[in-house]
Amino acid sequence: MPPNAVARADALLGDAIERAVERHHRRRLRRLGWQRAYDPPPGPAWAAGDPPPRAGTQLDVLIDGAEALPAIAEALQGARSHVHLTGWHLAAHFELVRGERPVVLGALLAELAERLDVRVVVWAGAPVPAFHPTRGEVEDGVADLVRGTRIHCERDPREHPFHCHHEKTLVIDDEIAFVGGIDLTDYGGDRFDVPAHPARRRLGWHDVATRLRGPAVGDVARHFAMRWEEIAGERLGVTDPPPAGPSTVQVVRTVAEDMYRHVPRGDFRILEAYTRALSSARELVYLENQFLWAPLIVSILAGKLRHPPDDAFRLIVLLPAKANNGQDDTQGQLGVLADADDGRGRLLAATLRSRTGDRDDPLYVHAKVGIVDDRWMTIGSANLNAHSLLNDTEMNVVTDDAGLVRRTRERLWAEHLELPLEQVAALDPRTLVDEHWIPIAREQLERRAAGRPPTHGLLALPGVSRRSRRLLGPLQNLLDDG
Repeated sequence: MPPNAVARADALLGDAIERAVERHHRRRLRRLGWQRAYDPPPGPAWAAGDPPPRAGTQLDVLIDGAEALPAIAEALQGARSHVHLTGWHLAAHFELVRGERPVVLGALLAELAERLDVRVVVWAGAPVPAFHPTRGEVEDGVADLVRGTRIHCERDPREHPFHCHHEKTLVIDDEIAFVGGIDLTDYGGDRFDVPAHPARRRLGWHDVATRLRGPAVGDVARHFAMRWEEIAGERLGVTDPPPAGPSTVQVVRTVAEDMYRHVPRGDFRILEAYTRALSSARELVYLENQFLWAPLIVSILAGKLRHPPDDAFRLIVLLPAKANNGQDDTQGQLGVLADADDGRGRLLAATLRSRTGDRDDPLYVHAKVGIVDDRWMTIGSANLNAHSLLNDTEMNVVTDDAGLVRRTRERLWAEHLELPLEQVAALDPRTLVDEHWIPIAREQLERRAAGRPPTHGLLALPGVSRRSRRLLGPLQNLLDDG
């Protein structure tokens, strides 16, 4: 068949499969009483139900491991009552602080466990050895963590096929909580990196976490207590902290149905938060994520590109150059967005590289950040795929603190554009996208194609063309929704 005919057939079949998958998701959520997650009613961009938005919360955004990991170490060292930690994977040897006096996660938790309660919940690992970490790898890691200590660690084996417990949370004394995307492990890559992302002759890592004080901490604590009771059979009390800051924050999560008896119909409020916020976007959607497989999310974004709500509307999607899986699926969905943009220049799909002078190394974009119009933001563990939005256990925080949202975007953009923060803060998003993001990313892609050395860490994603690999994303979603 001629290439154009193959592309058309690929697109038609991809569209058909995608519609079928979307109907399946809608039926599933309607059956569970969660239709609003797919079709939210008009109104504020908060998810409905419990927990509600909590005023009086201090929300700090911690960008990259060099900022986040020492902050976690400092908070742990100040613990007085208890430490409750969840993770996809933990490594006892992982260093939270580097240098001459490193702070090692396992050693710190062991010291704390001598004088207070330290409880840890990790995913039990993939039951099929084709996926990692396997059950055996997790067992080895847990044995290393708890050996000779008073640390209480439980493995959570409850998952749907091909899914996992992916959240990353830490609660200290019910006073401080951390929620974000950073795993406390070097499994698959070194999470400790700095904003400049110098070339290190190994995989660099861009990630984001949050630190909370105030009422929202109680919601993170209650979620841990729910999981601990279900797995360990021990009921934990939660003390709600008093107001501690100026932001309103909502804790949202994904929990699949029939996973825990306390959440029999599941919880899909991360999806609901995204659909509400993206549907209301007028001028800017900025996404940092590991994946972009979710057809509903892509459908909303494509609608904004086809019918811009404002002439200033721009969409930037920052992704890894090569995700650890699902790269073809992401490219298929980016092809949908490129088709919707139709060459009008409102869309940029880009990635980052570690760079020192002419040397560059891969950099993994692992952050899960969503920003809409400098008025709404979410940060957490949830990727934009069926795993995170419908099946894996995840936790995000959401805020409408416009000042914090704008400052966070400016910090991220200053890092990625390699510009002074003051310059980024002085320019509106549309100008920055049109005069910096798009020209830099495309010029760097041209340099790479010509075999010339890089002069910037930003890079447009190659192979993002109209109808690119349209079929593969929907096929992946057939597998994702177990």
